[in-house]
Amino acid sequence: MLITAALLLAALCAALGLRLYTLEKDIRSCARQLREQPGTPVRMAAPNRAAEELLASINALLRLRQDDAAEHRRQERAIRQQISNISHDLRTPLTSILGYLQLLEGDSLTQEERGEYLEIVRGRAKSLQSLITSFYELSRLEGGEYPLSREKVDLYHIISELAAEFYNDFEEAGFETTVELAENLPAVMADPAGVLRVFTNLIRNALEHGQTRMDIRLRREGSELLSVFANDASGLTEEDVQHVFDRFFTADKMRTGQSTGLGLAIVKALVERMGHRVTAELHDGMFFITVYWKTGGQVDK
Repeated sequence: MLITAALLLAALCAALGLRLYTLEKDIRSCARQLREQPGTPVRMAAPNRAAEELLASINALLRLRQDDAAEHRRQERAIRQQISNISHDLRTPLTSILGYLQLLEGDSLTQEERGEYLEIVRGRAKSLQSLITSFYELSRLEGGEYPLSREKVDLYHIISELAAEFYNDFEEAGFETTVELAENLPAVMADPAGVLRVFTNLIRNALEHGQTRMDIRLRREGSELLSVFANDASGLTEEDVQHVFDRFFTADKMRTGQSTGLGLAIVKALVERMGHRVTAELHDGMFFITVYWKTGGQVDK
């Protein structure tokens, strides 16, 4: 009886020893995999529930590390692209300004030519100032540092005034313009200056990138007001539309070497900061930007 018990104990000890040896060997193998193949999922040769749970956690951490590394590379590429775009957009007006300043240094210019060149330099300088301001505003918006109030805003009033202010611009550009604004609409809760900036950017975007047509509409759908700005954009593609709100969107069809893409990025940031939403669509050669405004009460007219 004692001999049998001793044999069973010896067998148990041998089995435990073998188990420990196998586990130690597997652990060493896992450590070697981590050293020699960083980022690769670690696997065990022999099954062990507790060790496998540990490995599952380790592999989950490895996947998170890989995802973080991939995101870091993506952000680095995006930052490099943005720096390149900023450099291009700043360099273009600066090069023009410097070129005309060199011309102004000449003695052969007439007074009329000198005045014309000075006017061009003034225009390029204003464009540069506007560009730098846009960079700053977008940075503050994305950093949550742009102060926005929340009060009742009459969209009908703002769009009506802007349409009148830009009337001559549309005429000079040869645009066929349609303005359809529903009356007696409820107010929306937003920042008045922010709403004005949104609509101004949308009109300027249409003037810069449209060809012959501009439609502005305001209507109510359910609990929302829809402000729709549309212009013809025959060269725009569905793929382009997916990126029009990206910072420094570089599609030639949208930029034509002049626009930074900041205008629509600011529109999206402002609209979302004010608690509303904006979409972009392409239908039958017309580019539509629609802002969905949540209503917040009746406006007294």
